[in-house]
Amino acid sequence: MKKSETKRFNKLYEHHQRSLKLQGKAKKTIDAYSRAIRRVRDYFDCCPDKLKPEQLEKYFADLVDSHSWSTVKIDRLGLQFFWKHVLKLDWKWVDIVKPPQVKTIPDILTTDEIEQLIGKTRKLRYRVFLLTTYSMGLRLEETLSLQVGDIDASRKRVHVRRGKGHKDRLVPLPDLALQGLRELWKKHHHPYLLFPNATGSLKTIQKATTHMDRGGAQKAMKTVVAECGIKKKSPSIHCGTALPLIYLNAA
Repeated sequence: MKKSETKRFNKLYEHHQRSLKLQGKAKKTIDAYSRAIRRVRDYFDCCPDKLKPEQLEKYFADLVDSHSWSTVKIDRLGLQFFWKHVLKLDWKWVDIVKPPQVKTIPDILTTDEIEQLIGKTRKLRYRVFLLTTYSMGLRLEETLSLQVGDIDASRKRVHVRRGKGHKDRLVPLPDLALQGLRELWKKHHHPYLLFPNATGSLKTIQKATTHMDRGGAQKAMKTVVAECGIKKKSPSIHCGTALPLIYLNAA
């Protein structure tokens, strides 16, 4: 991409992100819509403000073949926002028909498998992460985003903020999860994050402004699942389970 186009793109990209914030979009939406603009830029190797409808049709045809329907749908919404709020142009709607999808029932871990999974996890931060996620039925991002102030130990409940649908909710806090969270916090003493980014020295961890890496947590889980010999593609659980005592003291 030429320097002049790069400069123009950067200016429009900043305007795009600013407009998303002013519209009150959630952080995940801002990230997804911004990724959509970067993706179309990389595909054509040019600033997308001059693209024609037929070019976009070809782009989305290739995107349908290479990415999930969710990505295709989000990218179209992201480009539509870019056209309307940044370029101030009418969006030429690109008709995309969702391809037929085979529905599968998700694999669910049994209580014994969950106990085995947590017990086999070596690093304390990942063990407590899995224990908290499974015992309270939280989503991955909900667990990672937990803060010290979200824990109500006296009432045995956790305040989950901006969960699915951007709604808050209160979740029962099992004794074992509380014990695990306390053990983990004693290791890092972060002022507000329960699962801070664990890269660097203890002093660096205590100053972290972001939570533990999502990819690292997923990779740790997949590794332990393989070590335990659990033959399930997407291990998941849909309820808070009363788990037996699990050894927590570790590195």
